Amino acid sequence: MNPKKYNNIKLTITITKAIISFFLIFLFVSLGYSQMLEQYLSRFTSNSYFVFILFVIFSGLISGILFLPVNYYSEFYLEHKYKLSNQTLGAWIWEGLKELLVSAIVGIPLLFIFYFVLNRFGALWWLPFATILFVFSVVLARIVPIVILPLFYKVTPLEDEKLKNRLELLAKEAGLKLKDIYKFNMSKNTKKANAAFTGLGSTKRILLGDTLLDNFSSDEIETVIAHELGHYKYKHIIKNILLGTISSFLSLFLIAFLYDVSIGWFGFKSITDVAALPLLSLWAMIIGLIQTPISSSISRKYEYQADEYSVRTTLKPSAFKRTLEKLNEQNLGDKDPHPLVEWFFYSHPSIKKRVAQIDSLGVNDSSDDGFQAIRTENI
Repeated sequence: MNPKKYNNIKLTITITKAIISFFLIFLFVSLGYSQMLEQYLSRFTSNSYFVFILFVIFSGLISGILFLPVNYYSEFYLEHKYKLSNQTLGAWIWEGLKELLVSAIVGIPLLFIFYFVLNRFGALWWLPFATILFVFSVVLARIVPIVILPLFYKVTPLEDEKLKNRLELLAKEAGLKLKDIYKFNMSKNTKKANAAFTGLGSTKRILLGDTLLDNFSSDEIETVIAHELGHYKYKHIIKNILLGTISSFLSLFLIAFLYDVSIGWFGFKSITDVAALPLLSLWAMIIGLIQTPISSSISRKYEYQADEYSVRTTLKPSAFKRTLEKLNEQNLGDKDPHPLVEWFFYSHPSIKKRVAQIDSLGVNDSSDDGFQAIRTENI
């Protein structure tokens, strides 16, 4: 298998979809189809809120149908071609329907709130809505591990007591209190491997994919979890929430300003016109394009910090480098992407750069017994 070819295909699809989406939305508005759709939906209800929701649902349905062949190719066919997927076609469709249902349950109330704020606060709608999004993101971060994730995966406590004790010791060193460490059946969908630290407050937890547990040694898993705990130790999750909040306020301010300026270009009279609202997506895509390399750069910095924490905490640089190489191979990652692609799109540094950074730290490997003695003494 050719990892570079696989990643280039995925990247090409992502960029192409974004460009096509932008121009389809632009044509949808500029050619008057959005006004035609609003007028058609208004025949069924005079309530502007329901017209708005129906408008979003219908537009989303059309978009989903148009991009279904591309999504099938990128998410199902390509993953099978490169022997990364364990899904049947039926399972892929079912997972997509569940995602759609969860998105509707979460998104529709948020859409109602957005349209209420738009009507209630006018040009200043961005300020209360950004505040609401902040609260929403915090609540969502708390409930994802205990409510949403189990809808897609079977999440159970880790049974390997020896590994569990090692990971709990790591967590204690990082100042993290855990109720338990969990595994989830990642293999039901993919051959890729991963682990994560997720949740806020009482829902904080370590999650290990079964594909990781089945293919990596205890030392290797330990370095992965130490990396995830590095994100906690350096408060990356909190920082991301704060940066995301600042970004959200700034982005929504700019979107609101540009939206207000541009509605007249397309013949709309009010910012509450349902047919004009797709313009918000256009401006959001443009601003997102500018923000992407900035957020990617910050994320890569955090990854380097978490890597260093893992190496200095476990004293197992060789195991961690081996883990990174194996993960990259198992997930069919590009070891050395084009610098421009990495700068713009990659939230993680390339494996080549991560390994080089680990080598530059000058940390020597320690025996397991010595490491345990040092760790116990520190506690």
